[in-house]
Amino acid sequence: MTESKPLNWTPASGVGYSVIRRGDGGMTLTFTDLSDVTLSHWHEFALEHLLGADRRTRNLYDLRAVKEIPEKAVRMAVDANSDPSARNIRVAVVVADQTVADAVINVAALALAGSASAMKIFTDINDAEAWLGRPLDQI
Repeated sequence: MTESKPLNWTPASGVGYSVIRRGDGGMTLTFTDLSDVTLSHWHEFALEHLLGADRRTRNLYDLRAVKEIPEKAVRMAVDANSDPSARNIRVAVVVADQTVADAVINVAALALAGSASAMKIFTDINDAEAWLGRPLDQI
């Protein structure tokens, strides 16, 4: 078995998300807010991790605690997802409900066509985990 990449994340004051290493080597990011401070911190963290993306990875973004996702947040996520290094990443995004999912899909639809990673939006965390659990060559 290969060794997990270091997480290189530490909590910061005023930042509304946390990160843990998944058993499969990916990350679970849990967000409680999408303030400018949180988005800026996350975007820098995400891009740093993409620099060392050398193998296939599964990431789960848990946004269920966030009731409204601003367009700016979706655009920043699409930007990070469009980096060529993201080609090795499968991303499951879990949101609070179908209304939030529809809003995210509407904003992201145009930009996701150029996305490097495989990304899917869910309203049920168990469905997201099942999708992430599929073999990486079955997207």
